[in-house]
Amino acid sequence: MAKYTYMNGFGSHFSSEHSDYPNALPEGQNSPQKCAYGLYAEQLSGTAFTAPRTTNQRSWLYRIRPSVLHEPYEKFLSAPYVTNNWSEQHPNPNQMRWKPFELNDATKKCNFVEGLHTVCGAGEPTTRHGIAIHIYLCNQSMNDCAFYNSDGDFLIVPQKGTLEIKTEFGCMTCAPNEICVIQQGIKFSVAVSELSRGYILEVYDNHFTLPDLGPIGANGLANPRDFQTPTAWFEDIDGINYKIIAKYQGALFQAKTNHSPFDVVAWHGNYAPYKYDLAKFMVINSVSFDHCDPSIFTVLTCQSHRIGTAIADFVIFPPRWSVQENTFRPPYYHRNCMSEFMGLILGQYEAKQSGFSPGGATLHSMMTPHGPDKACFEGASNAELKPEKIAVGMQAFMFESSLSMAVTKWGEETCMKLDKNYYECWQNLQKHFKK
Repeated sequence: MAKYTYMNGFGSHFSSEHSDYPNALPEGQNSPQKCAYGLYAEQLSGTAFTAPRTTNQRSWLYRIRPSVLHEPYEKFLSAPYVTNNWSEQHPNPNQMRWKPFELNDATKKCNFVEGLHTVCGAGEPTTRHGIAIHIYLCNQSMNDCAFYNSDGDFLIVPQKGTLEIKTEFGCMTCAPNEICVIQQGIKFSVAVSELSRGYILEVYDNHFTLPDLGPIGANGLANPRDFQTPTAWFEDIDGINYKIIAKYQGALFQAKTNHSPFDVVAWHGNYAPYKYDLAKFMVINSVSFDHCDPSIFTVLTCQSHRIGTAIADFVIFPPRWSVQENTFRPPYYHRNCMSEFMGLILGQYEAKQSGFSPGGATLHSMMTPHGPDKACFEGASNAELKPEKIAVGMQAFMFESSLSMAVTKWGEETCMKLDKNYYECWQNLQKHFKK
C-alpha cells in the first residue's frame, strides 16, 4: 500500500482500513467484544457527545495498542518560545512588520516542535477561548517523537520546505502553497529534508469549517471535494524509546512509551486531519467597480457565537483577474474592528512595493489604520483601467480575528526581525486636496 493516499471531501464521514488487513473495520457496531486481528477500539471525540448531529465530530480508531499506554508526563523544556502569556509585553498598537524569520543560530538542530515560536495571540486555552499565531523554524525531523495539542487545532501554512506529516490516520505531504489542519488531540510527527519555515494559526474555541456562501450560491471559494484526508497506514514498532509531546494549557509536556503511536490499522468517522491545495481556490472577484472586502477570499473559518464574526478566518490573496471600472483597485485604506496578521508565501504582495518579503509578516491591530504605500497608491490612481491579471506568482494570506492580539517578547524583541521603520512607507503620502 502506498504511504501517501487520500480520500477527498470536507466534513464527510470516511471509512478507511489498511489494504493488507481487510475487515479490520467492524460491521454493525463500533466496539465489538473482540476486534479483528486483536486490535483495540478507541474513540477520538472532537466535540461533546451531545453536540448536534450536524456539528458532532468523532472517529473510531482500531489500533494495535491503546493510547493510554505511556509513562507519566513531565515538563518539556526544549521549546522555550511557546507561550500564551499575553501580558509579558506592554500593549503596542503600532503597525508591525517582520522581516523573514530565521533560526538565530544556523548550526542549531531543532525539529518542528522545538522550532515553534509564538508571535502573538489572545485568550486562554483553559477556558477554550482564543487563538495563538506561531512561526515554525526547523531543520531536523521528529525522529521517534510525536506531538499532539490538547488546547486546539493547528492550521499549518508552509512557506519554505515540504513537510512530510505522519498522523494516526495516515500520512500527508504539505508543500508551500498548500495548507493542512491537524485537529485537537490528533498525534502527528513532521519530517523535513531541508531548512523549513512556515506559519501556524491555533484556535482554542472550535474547529475550522468552510464559510457559508450566501448569495454566491452553491459553488465557489474552496470546494469541499478538493480537501484531502489520509487513508489508513500504520507502523508496528516495539522496543523503542519513543517520546510523546503534549501541549496542555499552553505548556509542553513529554511522556515516554516503548512503541510507535502510529499503529492505527483502520478508522472511520468525520474527525480527521486534512490538507488543501491553495491553487484550487475558486476566486470570486468584482467585475464592475470597487474593491471587494477580503472576506470573499476566505478559505476556512472558525466562528464565534456572534453571527458572522470569526474567532479566526484564514484568507488568501491568490492570482486573479481584476476588471473593475472607474475605481481604486488595491485594498482601500482601512481601520478595522478585527486584528489582521498577514504572511507571504511567495512573490511580491500587491499593496506593498517593498519591505514585505516571503517568510515575513505584518500585524495591523484593532482600529490601527493601514493600507497601500505611496507607490501603490499613486500607481493605482493613475493606471489605465483594463482587464488585468494581478498577483501572478504571488500568494499572500491573512489570519483575521475578532480578538485583540498581544505580541510576545519573542515577536517584539528576541527574534530581532521586527522592522521599526515600517511606518515610514506611509509618511510620504502627499496632500492632493484642491479647493
